[in-house]
Amino acid sequence: MCSPALSVSSPGWGKVSMHGEIVDTACAIKTESRDQTIDMGVIPLNVLKQFGKAPPKPFNIQLVECRWERYPSTKGEWQTFNVTFDGPANGEFFTLNGEAKGVQLSIRDSQGIPVLAGKPLPEGELISGKMIMNYELQLVADNQRLQAGSYQTLLRFKIDYY
Repeated sequence: MCSPALSVSSPGWGKVSMHGEIVDTACAIKTESRDQTIDMGVIPLNVLKQFGKAPPKPFNIQLVECRWERYPSTKGEWQTFNVTFDGPANGEFFTLNGEAKGVQLSIRDSQGIPVLAGKPLPEGELISGKMIMNYELQLVADNQRLQAGSYQTLLRFKIDYY
């Protein structure tokens, strides 16, 4: 005698999956800094035509719970860090997707140093506690025909400690 396969699910039961990672880093990235959406606002085409760039838009990355000691302590202490941004780029500018044409994105750190895709910024000194790293985004004309429309891009950053 052959019986059909029977699948029974029990009402009131569920499943929780989890994953994570334990790492040894000098600082934690504040939750609000991990996944940011920067609204560049509405920029008139005439501003880009006249000045070749839009007003800069500030943003920051906050590090919290910074400490010097490493685990295990035989590795010495954390002393410096650097930040690297990555994403679609063309030379020293990040490229954009969307309907808008003739513009690209410039990023500079608080010292005015241009951020280049995949290239670490100069090392900074690690400070115990909380650190705020300030940057600014700026739309820049790229000498192509300007076209109005929406645009977007996705940039990633990583922080290395030494």
